[in-house]
Amino acid sequence: MASQAGAAVTVQYGETVVLAAATMSKFPRGGDMDFFPLMVDYEERYFAAGRIKGPRFMKREGRPSAEAILTGRMIDRGLRPLFPQDLRNEVQVICLPLCLDGENRPDIVAMLAACCAVHISSIPFDGPVAGVRIGMVNGDLVVNPIVSELEFSELRLSVMGDGKRICMVECDAREVPDELAIKAFKVALDAMGPIAKFFDHIRKEIGVPKAKKEDLCWRTGHTPEDLEVIEEMKKAVIPHLDKYLFNKPKGSKEERKVTLHKLEELIIKELTPKHKSLERDEEATKAYLQKILDKFFMDFIEHQVTLAILDRDQRVDGRKLDQVRPLHADVGILPRTHGSGLFARGETQVLSVVTIGAPGDEQTIETMEHDGTQRYFHHYNFLPFSVGEVKPLRGAGRREIGHGALAEKALRPMLPKVEEFPYTVRVVSEVMGSNGSSSMASTCAQTLALMDAGVPIKKPVAGIAMGIATDGDRWKVLTDLQDMEDGPGGMDFKVTSTRDGITAIQMDTKTHGLTMPMVQTAIVQARTALEEILGVITKAIPVPRPDLSPHAPRILSLKIDPEKIRDVIGPGGKMIRTITGNLNVEIDVTDDGTVLITSVDQAKAKEAERLIKEICYEPQVGDIFEEAEVVKLMGFGAFVKLTSSQDGFVHVSEISYDHVDKVEDKLKLGDKVRVKVTRVERGKIDVSMRALLPRPEGFVEPPPRSRPMGGRRGGRERGGDRGGGGRDRGRGGRRDR
Repeated sequence: MASQAGAAVTVQYGETVVLAAATMSKFPRGGDMDFFPLMVDYEERYFAAGRIKGPRFMKREGRPSAEAILTGRMIDRGLRPLFPQDLRNEVQVICLPLCLDGENRPDIVAMLAACCAVHISSIPFDGPVAGVRIGMVNGDLVVNPIVSELEFSELRLSVMGDGKRICMVECDAREVPDELAIKAFKVALDAMGPIAKFFDHIRKEIGVPKAKKEDLCWRTGHTPEDLEVIEEMKKAVIPHLDKYLFNKPKGSKEERKVTLHKLEELIIKELTPKHKSLERDEEATKAYLQKILDKFFMDFIEHQVTLAILDRDQRVDGRKLDQVRPLHADVGILPRTHGSGLFARGETQVLSVVTIGAPGDEQTIETMEHDGTQRYFHHYNFLPFSVGEVKPLRGAGRREIGHGALAEKALRPMLPKVEEFPYTVRVVSEVMGSNGSSSMASTCAQTLALMDAGVPIKKPVAGIAMGIATDGDRWKVLTDLQDMEDGPGGMDFKVTSTRDGITAIQMDTKTHGLTMPMVQTAIVQARTALEEILGVITKAIPVPRPDLSPHAPRILSLKIDPEKIRDVIGPGGKMIRTITGNLNVEIDVTDDGTVLITSVDQAKAKEAERLIKEICYEPQVGDIFEEAEVVKLMGFGAFVKLTSSQDGFVHVSEISYDHVDKVEDKLKLGDKVRVKVTRVERGKIDVSMRALLPRPEGFVEPPPRSRPMGGRRGGRERGGDRGGGGRDRGRGGRRDR
């Protein structure tokens, strides 16, 4: 299939089938790009799951779900470092699920298909590479667990590599000890080795020759003169590095940019007289030298930063290799939000804000594989001012979705059970400043905000980003990665954890992969930093606040007979809409009879609770109503309103011990009377006024009366019409605002 693509592979795992096609453009993208143009897309198709989904008038798949974006991004992060980074021809990898069996997740199958397709194609690529997921079922590490096993797995570790190196990590866990996480990485490496060799075997059988450098567009297409000038510039820069790069350990990111710009100006000034000629005047020479600098300068500076770390353990800000930048944590800084937390680590600063909502505010999730709801979600925003830039705003991109999901799953194992805390929780993290791992700062700020909001999380969670400096042979792991330390030959190894265990890991690298000793060192070194950050968080707020913000809604919970649900909802939802509309509350009803009433105004919530209890009330003989309203007069008695949906009948003989000739002599419409239930029979209720009056001396009870025929008895809207639409509550219960 897909014979016109650069290469196409179909991978079947169980009965899950995914096609991956890898294609490279014949010509480079226009413009002076300074990055490798790679696109990796995971395209969901509902036919693969045998489903027809979508709104009534649009059944075509639309924008990708967050899960599809995260899958594509995960594969992208594993493949990207293995391409030549100076290649400028566009490369696209598309993963298309064709069939799902419900047992084997398609994301790992897509990863395998993508790895194989790129490897056998003509696209330059340092393969082979494979992918695998490790789970932990009943205490045992399992390779590629099925869906039912993943549901109860304490660990979900997705890794890309070739058996000796790891080039991508995506992990969520339930407080897994560091030692167990390291063991899982070793199991993953052992599992990927044979698969990578299998892909190499396929390439030898059917692979096409890789494109040669001279046939493509490469960034380093310099003339011999350009190369001589570059070497000359490098020699001119090195003597100035101590003054312009390493002598300001407390300088900011922006100050370093300004300083390096001054260094560029100095180099251009020094070299302009030498390279000025008759064909090129002074201004033209400066423009030429600036163009050359722009193509290599920052990569060269980042390489010098790496060498300083490897040779002298010297970082640009003067820190030790295992030292965290200055930390700051604060809570409750916004007066009316339900919870807020501000966390800073060096120049990276994030403000997280919590909003508490009703159970019905949960997010509906619809993907190719499953439908469901999510009661806790985290949104990450990265606006241009956070890095001192000016850019148009285009909404959340793949990076924002990925960072938000990472910080979300870092806290998910610490959330209280729905029975303990039935609220919906939304957290928004706004990046106020970024200089190294704003996603890990979002994890810390989110922890602060949740505890400030009174969400009873089990334990605080912190996050840290680890880096690496390497020249191919030597390597050193860095704690708390920042700007210039994340260049070529670096990595971004993010770890989130409580004091008792890891909750998430994410890693991407600009090397050709990490060895097992590198991974182990990063996890061990991260633990020290995490303990320090957790200390700062718990100093700002030791435990979650005992109560929610006064501006947050409260939930009243009550249980009703499931048979009464249709009465609460009413015909076509009329009853529940009346309550929610009049009282401005939100009501969620589940099929087991649980009713959740959400409101900021507790008096209104209590009133809604009273009305629902009235609707569900089952009268018992002996019950007394203090203010039953007379709603209808008859020749033989009167009907009185007991609850919003139930009437009782007072026979004329039960009005008083005295003889009553006409009901109108004693009762008028709208009168409030005190009555007692004397009989309940087949939904009809008899009540008595005289039963609550003192019995006259010598009074003789008359013979029993016969029940009158006809008339309205025992409640309004009885019969087949009552609650006609009451069962139309949708999956999992009905919710009305």
